[in-house]
Amino acid sequence: MRRYLFIRVLHSLITLLVVSFLVFGMGRLSGNPLDILLPEDATEEQYNRLNERWGFDRPIVVQYLKFIQNALQGDLGESLVKPDSAMELVAQRLPATFQLALFSLAISTIIAVPIGVLAAVKRDTPLDYFGKIIALLGQSVPSFWLGLMLMWIFAVQLGWLPASGTGSFKHMIMPAIALGWFQVAAVMRLLRSSMLDVLDSEYVKMARIKGLPERKVVWKHCLRNAAIGPLTYYGVIAGILLTGSVITEQVFQWPGTGLLAIEAVRNRDFPVLQAVIIVFAGIFVVCNLIVDILYAYLDPRIRYST
Repeated sequence: MRRYLFIRVLHSLITLLVVSFLVFGMGRLSGNPLDILLPEDATEEQYNRLNERWGFDRPIVVQYLKFIQNALQGDLGESLVKPDSAMELVAQRLPATFQLALFSLAISTIIAVPIGVLAAVKRDTPLDYFGKIIALLGQSVPSFWLGLMLMWIFAVQLGWLPASGTGSFKHMIMPAIALGWFQVAAVMRLLRSSMLDVLDSEYVKMARIKGLPERKVVWKHCLRNAAIGPLTYYGVIAGILLTGSVITEQVFQWPGTGLLAIEAVRNRDFPVLQAVIIVFAGIFVVCNLIVDILYAYLDPRIRYST
């Protein structure tokens, strides 16, 4: 088990290092942020002074090594646009993103689990076909398009929900549905497939022969064992909901880290953009690491095959 944990932690650290390298390099492909930040009448002396102050005049390798050195100390740099550090800006926006992601995850689970279980139990019935339609729509409809349609129907036409912003529970409903709709389809399909395998197992047949109520057989014995597969995907869901919030937050003007990332790209605010992506990557890696550990405890064969 220790070897398994060591390998997983090592893989996580390597992943974060690769992400930091890619983010640092690709962020600078858009050009020097001074071209946007300085006014058109700025002198060459002003340009050179700021270029030297922020270290943009140094070779890219030197800049990256300095960035890694500071990052290991928890310093991801100062914002080039706002009078705050990059991590302070991310920390201010992160609670709003977590709030939206958790609510979206709750909605996805509440909708997907019952449909997935019932679709497996009622295989090849109208209920099963209904579940397949939900899965098809969930995995083919883009989140931004769904968000716009929800906004047009429930905010513009019906006036039931606010179109954008934050402040109340109603503000979260449409962004959470738009963000989590794809996950409804994914979880439902995984759970349905796992349930079909479990329903045909010998111990389920034995439970029915013993006279256990069908509800107890399905919702206690079958669901508990079928949930092992979808559980692994929940680590991926956590990362997808956070990183996918970039588009959803832009559509609904939700003041989270996704909207902060869009603002940083527009302003070429390298430190803030790097901080957002590295924090996202860190959360994604940690969630997957936790799921790997839980999965190894649930199925001891995993640790010995790694």
